[in-house]
Amino acid sequence: MSSFDRRLHAIRPDLADARLGQAAGSTRLVKGELREVAAPLLSLHDEPRVDARLDTQALMGEQVRVFDAQEGWAWLQLESDGYVGYAAQDDLIAVGRAATHRIAVPSTFMFPGPDIKSQPTVTLTMNARIAVVGSDERFAHLANGRFVVANHLEPLSERAADFVAVAEAFRHVPYLWGGKSVLGLDCSGLVQLSLQASGIASPRDADMQEEHLGRPLPKDDLGSLKRGDLVFWDGHVGIMTDERMLLHANGHFMQVTLEPLLTAIERIARRHGKITSIKRL
Repeated sequence: MSSFDRRLHAIRPDLADARLGQAAGSTRLVKGELREVAAPLLSLHDEPRVDARLDTQALMGEQVRVFDAQEGWAWLQLESDGYVGYAAQDDLIAVGRAATHRIAVPSTFMFPGPDIKSQPTVTLTMNARIAVVGSDERFAHLANGRFVVANHLEPLSERAADFVAVAEAFRHVPYLWGGKSVLGLDCSGLVQLSLQASGIASPRDADMQEEHLGRPLPKDDLGSLKRGDLVFWDGHVGIMTDERMLLHANGHFMQVTLEPLLTAIERIARRHGKITSIKRL
């Protein structure tokens, strides 16, 4: 059981994902049932309590696999990046019509009718997945009967050309541990969100990203950095926007900030140590 990462493997002493087999050591193995996120943002907590730590978020239209549901909480795993946690059961619905588009701007409104003066129903954030059944020059008509401004969408087959440009659109967004939207981001959430918009699959947490993304560059050769390189510290990651500037969501400024890499290195070293790796995609 100790070899399993509980962030990425649905395993508890009493229950586990059947795909893990008897090695999970749990008393009961469950296949789980697919559900779809109906809320604009679905928060995953490390325990089934509203005041428990926020670990990550899922977006409208994402699919999840539910292994257990009790007292309004679902214990589930995200199909997109495999993250496991507890989320509000009422924010999940049966899997519906297949998504056709994603939100391609930091945020937009879902309206009850094709009229910008109508009261917006909800706010959708980048990478939320929706099913479009019709459109005109201004609005896309969704399968749920609501409407979104058409030029805020992209077909799922299209990708942003520059993930760094996507990340730059989130400058000044407040820092939120576990956040993955314009309403709040953490360092690895910013990286994952922008890479996914560009069609690049990314793990959720900084240590996972450091292990799985890109190829390593020499840590002591800061003069050869370029746009899109990822700089890692223990538990932290930032994106180079050019050879000298670092974009990162951080708890020091409590927002997504752009600052000289050398300034960030000096400050971070005082509390969290030196750079652990640099990766190029």
